[in-house]
Amino acid sequence: MKNKIYIVIILILSITLIVVVRQEKKTNYSFAYPKEEEPEKNPIKIKLLDEITGNITEIDLEEYIIGVVASEMPASFEEEALKAQAVAARTYAMYKKATRKEAYDLIIGTKDQAYQTNEQLFQKWNIDFFPQYLKIRNAVLSTQNEILTYNGEVINAFYFSMSNGQTENSELVFSEELPYLKSVESKWDNENIPNYQFEKIISQEEFCQNLQIDCQEITINNIIKSDSNRILEITINGQVFKGTKVRSLLGLRSTDFTIEKQNDEIKITTKGYGHGVGMSQYGANGMAKEGQKYQDILKHYYTNTNISQIS
Repeated sequence: MKNKIYIVIILILSITLIVVVRQEKKTNYSFAYPKEEEPEKNPIKIKLLDEITGNITEIDLEEYIIGVVASEMPASFEEEALKAQAVAARTYAMYKKATRKEAYDLIIGTKDQAYQTNEQLFQKWNIDFFPQYLKIRNAVLSTQNEILTYNGEVINAFYFSMSNGQTENSELVFSEELPYLKSVESKWDNENIPNYQFEKIISQEEFCQNLQIDCQEITINNIIKSDSNRILEITINGQVFKGTKVRSLLGLRSTDFTIEKQNDEIKITTKGYGHGVGMSQYGANGMAKEGQKYQDILKHYYTNTNISQIS
């Protein structure tokens, strides 16, 4: 019965959305559409793996990008930030499609990109579905077929939530030096963003157990940081850890962290959120608030790249 109700709701939403779009074309609404409003004769298809079910589904690229942008970036963000996210997500998808050897192109989730169907988005947004969906749809379709390239080749367009004020070189996180993923300033990521600085307190026992170290006494030394102030290596109780490993084992928001012992507890303070490589989403939103266009945002975070059409 519940499934039937959802189906009826989705049908009503779909019909209403068609009416809204048709009416939109007759009015002066500000929604932008691609120059070619007719469906593409041969739209690009993306094969998605659902790790939970093991199923592989195939959908149109632009439909996929709408679901990604709606999942990866808050719909409340500025339109130019959403457009930048659309191009970055489309670029990442096309890079994976060109390089992955499996029967699928992308994995749904944190291993690649988050993605939600219209039905899932409706359950998430409820009465806000229409304005949220149309805003994101507009951002995606107004950048339709646009991707980032370097020397004529599609790039691996990493992105993340927010930086500590500076992005990171790709080789310091992913062990691969890429000329278009260089550290750049991201001054829009600062204390004005909620949870830019975040404190996590855990027990000393949990700290030691997660790092698999002796817990009688905790000593921290030989901290090596990158130019962006992220920890590359840290020695805890004589054991050398990569900053990325500590972040993973302790579930930290970033590798810009400090560790402080407080009696039987450990306080860890982080700045920013994410791996730090590529485009900062909050930074993109900050640039958009200043009036900068999505092209400016992308060129800032992806060094010496071009915005190209999928050929």
